[in-house]
Amino acid sequence: MNTQLFSQEKKPKVALVLSGGGAKGIAHIPVIQALDSLGIVPDLIIGTSMGSIVGGLYAMGYSGDSIAKITKSAKWTELLGGSVSFRDVGVEEKSEFGRYLLNVDVIKGKPKMKASILKDQNLREFLSTTVYPVYNVSNFDDLSIPFRAVATDLVKGEVVVLDQGSLAVALRASMSIPSVFQPVPYNETLLVDGGVMDNFPVDVAVAMGADIIIGSDVGGGLQPIEKLNNIPSILFQTSMLTSNIKNPENRALCTILIDHVGNLTYSTEDFASALGILKEGEIATKSNIDQLAVLADSLKKFKQRDHALPVMENAILFSEIQYHGISNENLSLVQARMAISTNSTYNITELTNAIERAMGTELFYQITYSVKEEDGHNILNLYGLEKARNQLNGALHYDTTEGVGVVVNYTGRNILGYSSRLLVGLDIAEAPKYRVQYQQNVGETKNWWWRAESFGQKTIQNYYLYGSIGDDLKNTYNLVSGQLNKNLNSLNNYVGFYINYEYLGLKPKSNPDYTENVYDLRKYKFNNFEVGLNFNHNSMNKVFFATSGSYVNVRLSRSLGSNIEATYNDNPENNITGSLSGFTKLNFQFEKRVPITTKTTLIGGVSSGIMLLDDVDSNDLSLLNFGQPAKYTLGGSLTSPVQNEYAFQGLNTTDLIVTQFIKASVGAQINPLKNIYVTPYLNLASVGFDDFGEYLEDFYAPKGNWINTTETSLLFSGGTSFSYNSILGPVNFDVAYINDINKLKFFFSVGLRFNIPH
Repeated sequence: MNTQLFSQEKKPKVALVLSGGGAKGIAHIPVIQALDSLGIVPDLIIGTSMGSIVGGLYAMGYSGDSIAKITKSAKWTELLGGSVSFRDVGVEEKSEFGRYLLNVDVIKGKPKMKASILKDQNLREFLSTTVYPVYNVSNFDDLSIPFRAVATDLVKGEVVVLDQGSLAVALRASMSIPSVFQPVPYNETLLVDGGVMDNFPVDVAVAMGADIIIGSDVGGGLQPIEKLNNIPSILFQTSMLTSNIKNPENRALCTILIDHVGNLTYSTEDFASALGILKEGEIATKSNIDQLAVLADSLKKFKQRDHALPVMENAILFSEIQYHGISNENLSLVQARMAISTNSTYNITELTNAIERAMGTELFYQITYSVKEEDGHNILNLYGLEKARNQLNGALHYDTTEGVGVVVNYTGRNILGYSSRLLVGLDIAEAPKYRVQYQQNVGETKNWWWRAESFGQKTIQNYYLYGSIGDDLKNTYNLVSGQLNKNLNSLNNYVGFYINYEYLGLKPKSNPDYTENVYDLRKYKFNNFEVGLNFNHNSMNKVFFATSGSYVNVRLSRSLGSNIEATYNDNPENNITGSLSGFTKLNFQFEKRVPITTKTTLIGGVSSGIMLLDDVDSNDLSLLNFGQPAKYTLGGSLTSPVQNEYAFQGLNTTDLIVTQFIKASVGAQINPLKNIYVTPYLNLASVGFDDFGEYLEDFYAPKGNWINTTETSLLFSGGTSFSYNSILGPVNFDVAYINDINKLKFFFSVGLRFNIPH
């Protein structure tokens, strides 16, 4: 160290330079903690990538211990690539959220792939929230410690040293790893990670007149040949060649070099190992503590700058709100969901929640904000990056019941009106499906919405009848539905009125001219008009493998008229056509998930289906005898798109047709390893095959055997699901025992299927 610097009366300019290195940049924090303990306050901080994140927080006034606390508490998995929380998604969008593997924008008739692998909305919100105490600082020299963030101009291929503007944007730009995160627009160019050109920007500190440079390096420059053995390491080395070549020169410019490279055993993406990286960062810090102590002692005769977060009010009053990048078609819905108004005060939590609600409309890739102070007034600027009006989506799926399928979906926003969505979907599969849906939010608050939908599928069905499983039937099902809904809470629940038309056609899979079937059926057709009231609540925290929340669905419906046409093979004299007796239905579903440890979630649920049958008059046919499609079906491990079908593990899909059922279930979702789940469960149901009165008489003492499908019976299954949350969607292997047939049933599925909200 040059001691002549301390013989002068003027305090030497001390700079702290922090390199990039992804998660390894967490090792910078022990260096800052050491500076705090020794009383060294730098006069300048310069950082690249993760070094800019750590350095920027330190520059604005956070202590080393505070930054360590933020790092330990951060949910890195959600920050780096996580999407908006399921709980923040609007109720009208929940059924589509997270249901596709591939999403492609279509712009001017051409598909356009995204510019990044990971989503960054959560990261942007985290940065905006963390730097909120300096929302009104636009010149980085006015921070507690002057600061510079180093980024790369992707268009010109030049180093960009950011010294003003939004601190959150500067930090985000500096760590924008090419293709991993989306480039950040800035002054008519695009910025990416500073590590591309200058990962350890000591030269910037020299150019700014630093006399003493404390450098903390976690990057290490070029990797040796033995570490270039996979695609990520090769791509990373290639993208940072220019920066790595200059790295030795920058290291040589340091007055005190704290070299972490040899001590770090974690990779650039190991953010979940923050505690371990902090420990490893202490090694090189301690080995240089003597040099830092000498420096601290030499600086004692000089006045140190004050270092603390600025004191600010808990809430801010906005005199004006300006919207940028938000189209007129979407503006009214965004304003309604955010519910932020001028001349009202909001704290950072309320502002963040408002933005998350706006993200829950599924109209945006990202929404960020900044606060500008003009003439003593605060202006809230909201910046949106909208999804394309037209999108193509896709998914794959397979299960042991319906085989392989490819889901193709078109989503159009604001095509036929403001605040509207059009869906057209096909499931190209062994059991094909289609869906066309249009919905629109209306009214000033956008809490009223209507939906029109047509859905159809072709499946193979069989069911138990009088003690045995029947022959395979070809099932053609179509639904046309219209509904009007009112949100009680735009994120959780709504009530609504609907009218449905259902058609179901059945015929034997094998030609009845050559093969007899137990039903003696040649052809069967069923039509039904129905009106109903509906209440839906969903506060689950995830689409799949939720760990907390509840789901409730209540439906009360009345048939306005139903008829059948049945043609028989061996007994054509029994052919029949006519209307069915009337009926009313009450359906109820409830599920609750409660975490009892970080790895275990208790699951409890109750569901029921009750049919109240009208008396059969002389002009009608008995629904009990001829109206099988109007009844409930139980079976399968997956949620069905047909509203009268309910899952019951241990049975195949639609194995059991009943007129009444009450089911209770309990389970425990255990998460022993990342993305792996084991869920033991028990299901118990009372099922009836007659009218509700007879069902109640035997409810407490069921006499029957459910496979006979005659008397009120007890249905029980117990088993375990083994699951993996894969990139393709959930992978499930289920094994279950079911009573009366006393067999183990196995089921396997993978991928993402059509999700049709009831």
